[in-house]
Amino acid sequence: MIIAVTGSGGKLGRATVERLRHLGHEVIGLDLAGPAGPGFTRVDLADYGQVLDALLGVTARHSGVDALVHLAAVPVNGLIPDAATFDNNVTASFHVLHAAYRAGIRRIVTASSITATGFPFEVAPPSLPLDESVAAAYNTYALGKIAEEAISAQLVNWAEGTSITALRFTNVVGADEYATFERAGEPGYRRDLLGSWIDARDGALAVQLALEHAEPGFEVYNVTHPQSGVADPSRVVAERWFPGTPVAADLGEYESLFSARKIVVRLGFAPEHDWR
Repeated sequence: MIIAVTGSGGKLGRATVERLRHLGHEVIGLDLAGPAGPGFTRVDLADYGQVLDALLGVTARHSGVDALVHLAAVPVNGLIPDAATFDNNVTASFHVLHAAYRAGIRRIVTASSITATGFPFEVAPPSLPLDESVAAAYNTYALGKIAEEAISAQLVNWAEGTSITALRFTNVVGADEYATFERAGEPGYRRDLLGSWIDARDGALAVQLALEHAEPGFEVYNVTHPQSGVADPSRVVAERWFPGTPVAADLGEYESLFSARKIVVRLGFAPEHDWR
C-alpha cells in the first residue's frame, strides 16, 4: 500500500514510518519538518488546501494514497496556550479527515489518547482496568481528542466502506527512554497514567494491526502494554490509588489498569518490548 503518515517526524511517527516501510509499504511522511527526499512532503495541516492537495497527489511523490495514518498534533497541554492546543489539534484533524473523505481514502487510523478517558484521574475511574467505554476530559488536549473521536464517528458514515480506527495511546516511551523505569517502585509513579506505558515501536505495531484489520465503521482501541509500568502488583496499586473502585475479579498480577484487553483479543496485539 501507499500510506500517508501525518506527524511523521514525531517519536511515534518515526517508529510507524520505519515499521511500515520494513513491511514493504510505500510511506509518504507529511509534517512541518522531516528528511528531504521522496518519502517526505512538508505540509501545514492548518491549511486545508495544502492537506487536500497533498492527499490527492504530490508531483515526484505520489498520485494518490491507499491509506492514511494521522498522528500529528500538539502532543500535550502547556506547550502553547490551552485554547490554542484545542484549536490546533481539532482543526488539523478535521482538515485531515475531511480531506481524506474528499480524496477517496477509505482506510484511516488516527491517534487518540488516554487523556480522553479521564487523565490525570483525579476523579477515580468507574472500574478497573479502564476500558474503551469511558470518555472524560479534564483539559483542552483531552477535550480535543474526544471531539476528534466524535468527528470520526460521524465522517465514517459519509462514504460507503470507510474505516476509521482511533487508537488511544498512553505515554509513548522511546527506545532510549527506559531509564525512567528506575522509578517504577515509587508509590505515585505513573499514577496519572494508571501505571500504563507503550514502547514507540509497539505503538507502531498497533498502527500496523489497525491498518491490516480495518473494517468499515468506527472503532476505538486503547494502546498500552498489557503489563503495567510499575513494580507493585496491579491489585495493590489499584487499592493504593483508587480505594473502593471496583476491580475486575480476573485482573492479572501485573496487568495494566488501562485495559489492553480489547486490542489484544480483537487485533492480536502482542508487544515486542518490555521494561521488566
